[in-house]
Amino acid sequence: MEEEKQMPLIGDKFPEMTVKTTHGEIELPDKFKGKWFILFSHPGDFTPVCTTEFYAFQKRYEQFKDLNTELIGLSIDQVFSHLKWAEWIEDNLGEEIKFPIIDDGRGKVADKLGLIHSTGGTATVRAVFMVDPESKIRAILYYPAELGRNMDEFIRMIKGFQKADEEGVAIPANWPDNELMKDRVIIPPANSVEAIKDRKKRENDGEIECYDWWLCHRES
Repeated sequence: MEEEKQMPLIGDKFPEMTVKTTHGEIELPDKFKGKWFILFSHPGDFTPVCTTEFYAFQKRYEQFKDLNTELIGLSIDQVFSHLKWAEWIEDNLGEEIKFPIIDDGRGKVADKLGLIHSTGGTATVRAVFMVDPESKIRAILYYPAELGRNMDEFIRMIKGFQKADEEGVAIPANWPDNELMKDRVIIPPANSVEAIKDRKKRENDGEIECYDWWLCHRES
């Protein structure tokens, strides 16, 4: 019986694999150990939406690097196609693509990550994997072919993940411009009677602000 394949999920370690890229052969996730990285797939080279996305990723490349975050693209196209496309982007749009792009001409990486649409076809879907310095997958996002991705949201997500990890807090909607708390962060809910009492004391002392004991926030 054929073994059932299961795509990786949030919380899983990113699958180990050797990939051929425009920067040579790379071992994932070891290549980016100790760093965050974003692996994003696109349906194909020389396609309009993908071209705007690669341009947008490159425009923010230094912002990602400042956040200890690397980028790596992927499609079923081969390296020579990636190189020619990157050359076209630089010659015509003025941006040199500095991050590697995976050659997945045989579809093995896409198959391992669940990037081939189940309804058929061979083009990779528009997906994003966010991986932390411990090689754990922290977010997976999928987009339809007609909708380009928002790179500023990815920057916001990386900042939010790093803030949550550093301070042991949760990040509210639309942070850092949340409608209720602005750029403040959420304290995890109390899980005992004593914790509730302590939380109320901290609120009275002005350390935190609460809508109720289960919804409290503080300055980052």
